[in-house]
Amino acid sequence: MTFGSLFAGIGGFDLGFERAGMTCEWQVEIDPYCTRVLTKHWPNVRRWDDVRTFPPAGEWGVDVICGGFPCIDISSSGKKAGIAGKHSGLWREFSRVICQLRPRVVVVENVADLAHRGLDRVLADLAESGFDAEWDVLPACAFGIPQRRERLFIVANARSRGCQGSEKRDSQGANDQGWNYRDGLALAERRARDARSWVRRAVDGIPGRVHRLRVCGNAVVPKSPSGSAAE
Repeated sequence: MTFGSLFAGIGGFDLGFERAGMTCEWQVEIDPYCTRVLTKHWPNVRRWDDVRTFPPAGEWGVDVICGGFPCIDISSSGKKAGIAGKHSGLWREFSRVICQLRPRVVVVENVADLAHRGLDRVLADLAESGFDAEWDVLPACAFGIPQRRERLFIVANARSRGCQGSEKRDSQGANDQGWNYRDGLALAERRARDARSWVRRAVDGIPGRVHRLRVCGNAVVPKSPSGSAAE
């Protein structure tokens, strides 16, 4: 299967999907630091810098389109303007690309606050575009990373592929598959108490360190081939 990555960041989705045997056909990312990271790890993948002008002329069809559109206006730590805000409002471009390229599957990620600051809009747009969706809030500790980092994931299937109606999955379903949230969270809290972070949030003349902290914090956590999450 092939996939395209919107709001690619440093390639968290891309890395995880490649580990699942899929092929990345293109990436869309506007941030210069993130673009350098993507260029290093995916030197042969087509890249575009602005979702508002994507796709250009040519063949860009893929089986799956994935992406985590900006959470700035959705997150509780932001101004809470919601999905109509200046940054998070770029969801409309995500939706436009879906309608134009018609993938078989769409995977959307955002902070858990999307559940009450825009999930209804996202689901309505997906339904209008011919997709049925399932969604859930999953923490990074469910996949081996010692931190909460709760994120809402939406997986939408084109109705023509046989998906029978929208359905909300209970988060308890993840535990049924063998993931233990509590163990992962306990490890995260223990490490936070016992270790000092090597990253300091300070202006020290080394902007790369600040950029790295920011993009790692924004990135999707991909699961490693061994079953634990990537470091």
